[in-house]
Amino acid sequence: MFRPALALAILTIGAATIPAAQPDFAKAHEEIVTNLRAFIGVDTMNPPGNETRGAKFLQDLLARDGIASEIYEKEAGRGNLVARLKGSGGKQPLLLLGHLDTVGVQRDQWTVDPFAAEIKDGYLYGRGALDDKGMLTVCLEVMLLLKRLNVPLERDVIFLAEAGEEGTPQVGIDYMVNEHWDKIACEFAINEGGELSFKDGRVHYVGVSTTEKVPRPVFLYAKGTSGHGSKPLLDNPVVHLGEAVARLGRWQPPLRLNETTRVFFERLAKISPPEEAFLYENLEDPVLGETVQMKLWQSKPGYNSMLRTSVSPNIIEGGFRRNVIPTDARAQVDVRALPDEDPEKFVELLRQVVNNPRVEVVMSASSQPAPPPSRLDNEMFRAFERVQQRMFPDATTLPVMITGATDSAPLRGKGVQAYGIGCLRTEEDALRMHGDDERVQVAGLRTFIEYLYAVVLEVAAK
Repeated sequence: MFRPALALAILTIGAATIPAAQPDFAKAHEEIVTNLRAFIGVDTMNPPGNETRGAKFLQDLLARDGIASEIYEKEAGRGNLVARLKGSGGKQPLLLLGHLDTVGVQRDQWTVDPFAAEIKDGYLYGRGALDDKGMLTVCLEVMLLLKRLNVPLERDVIFLAEAGEEGTPQVGIDYMVNEHWDKIACEFAINEGGELSFKDGRVHYVGVSTTEKVPRPVFLYAKGTSGHGSKPLLDNPVVHLGEAVARLGRWQPPLRLNETTRVFFERLAKISPPEEAFLYENLEDPVLGETVQMKLWQSKPGYNSMLRTSVSPNIIEGGFRRNVIPTDARAQVDVRALPDEDPEKFVELLRQVVNNPRVEVVMSASSQPAPPPSRLDNEMFRAFERVQQRMFPDATTLPVMITGATDSAPLRGKGVQAYGIGCLRTEEDALRMHGDDERVQVAGLRTFIEYLYAVVLEVAAK
């Protein structure tokens, strides 16, 4: 069983020391597994959500250790749970958060019951195991350990289990930020969005997300003359739309690194095999860059998406009978924009690529803010690095710009330095998020609680 040792009795921050009392991580691990299995059994698929079920489940666990909490609902059954451990007030609070809801399941595609939390071959299976009930259960365990050990805190530590992350933020993070900010206001936040990357039997790197791309849906509309399919027409909207979709699908916007992604690829190159390191080191080479980027697109599409605003045509619609030329056709394009992308300039660039007056290109507004990335030179990020160096000295900490979306963006919009971390996982484990047979490594939960608890002590304890 893989588990890095965390044997330091006293952890040092500069000249200050953290209390020597250390949790029994073996017992903490057992408790996490028990709680997570029960939590997965609480169905909070969104839609419809029913997150209050999950909030009450966690509320009961907190209450057993005397930690008071409150549930806030914008809509009946869509609850957000908040608990707080008080500190001295010497520093602003730290927020630990995760979401209660999960995506749905295709039951006939799972090899196990998605809500039975079955354990086999070292994995705990179930919807939400990684996204995001595993994260929430470990954050809750941190709260329990701090309370049980009576750890002196310089910051309040706030726990938020939120609703609606999977597509309905108006009942979750937006509601809490807009209407109950006083309950969760903080300097730093730790959320989902990163990982303890597990490769070749060890932690390869600690990915800490500092920013994320912004969803900017784009719609293509083509119009033409309706007619009989036996008499093809030059203005057939399906043809014009198909050409536009093909142009966008084969095209990539220019590469543009930011502070996070530049450091990510610089550090990743140092821990990668030579053939991969060559790609990361030559992304901007004036001669090799284009070839290198194409190889990255073919072999590492996730990394390729971190280099630029991405464009993926995913839905195409048109026609209703095989023998009828339709009047119009439509396509939906998933654009994930770099945080500082200018939407108006980018949609004009898309029009230039399509280069067809018969196809209209329209970008819809995004409900997600695009605040500046969280910093790499503050107390919180340095804590991630220090704990990684102690626990995983052969690894490194990588700042990550995630290509998906989390609820950290609204927090950053309020000035919070928000960071994403996550459970220990392999590339295959990560691919199962939102997919069939979602799972989390049982031993990895032990690794994650030791890591997260140490990070929280670094920034919140006296």
